[in-house]
Amino acid sequence: MSRIGKKPVQIPEKVDVQVNGLNVSVKGPKGQLEYTFCQGVEIKKEEKALIVTPCDDSLKNRGLWGMARTLLNNMVTGVTDGFTRTLELNGVGYKAQVSGNNLVLNLGYSHPIEYPLPEGISAKVQQNKIELSGCNKELVGFVAAKVRSFRPPEPYKGKGVKYSDEVIIRKAGKTGK
Repeated sequence: MSRIGKKPVQIPEKVDVQVNGLNVSVKGPKGQLEYTFCQGVEIKKEEKALIVTPCDDSLKNRGLWGMARTLLNNMVTGVTDGFTRTLELNGVGYKAQVSGNNLVLNLGYSHPIEYPLPEGISAKVQQNKIELSGCNKELVGFVAAKVRSFRPPEPYKGKGVKYSDEVIIRKAGKTGK
């Protein structure tokens, strides 16, 4: 039995949840999210909680049970508090700036990289830190991974774009005879 799936998802005061079969819509102060869940789970709305149960006792449906509950919890958390992901730029001359709806990155290439931010994602730049925020956890993580992929950190000097909580394992350079 899923320990996570058994827990009900609490609905805060300012959040409005609409359950229509497997289609769930969550609206709150930070935005609105919709998601259509798989056939193996049932979602019921009670007074101030959402309860997820598997349709039957098959292995596949029990696997979807905990994931569906976590996705619901992330939706509720996203529209109330939001999610943020922080990236750091390490390298001489590496810089970033936000212009309109684009994130402009100078990462040591011959040209600046302009990355258009998807709808619902905002970026703030302070010195060498980029803070991406939004209500959709999946989209925030995707954008952070995409920005990191433009210049991933290298193991010798640690130059590149890295997550703020990422630890880069350094390698030793060349040794002389």
